[in-house]
Amino acid sequence: MNDIKDGCLGCRLAHKLLDTYTVYEDESVTCLLDIAPLNEGHVLILPKKHYVDVDEMDEITANAVMKASAVIAKALKKQFHPDGISVIQNGGKFNELNHYHMHVFPRYEEDGFAWVEPVDAALAKDRLAETKDKLIKYLR
Repeated sequence: MNDIKDGCLGCRLAHKLLDTYTVYEDESVTCLLDIAPLNEGHVLILPKKHYVDVDEMDEITANAVMKASAVIAKALKKQFHPDGISVIQNGGKFNELNHYHMHVFPRYEEDGFAWVEPVDAALAKDRLAETKDKLIKYLR
């Protein structure tokens, strides 16, 4: 896997080829402030190697992302005293950078951010046993 993919905004951000508000980095990841924050302190964690989805990452990079999420969460709690922390990663067509990134941001009871369940969420709930069997079969 190449470290930098031509034309990838996420790669350019992770390698600081563009101006960023970097708050933390190690050999595997760069953590920077989101330029469209949901709340003050909204951080993106980007691997320095180019990956698009979580299931592509090697174990070292995946561990570095999770370690960074804990480091960032601790800093956010200390500095902003939120009611909680959200950690979100969007994959597939919902990954607007086309480069893996994890969002870590402080949350407040009245911040307006909401989890909106899809219209057919009740159907998924009715199929929990069948869904479990499908996933176990695949994972074996």
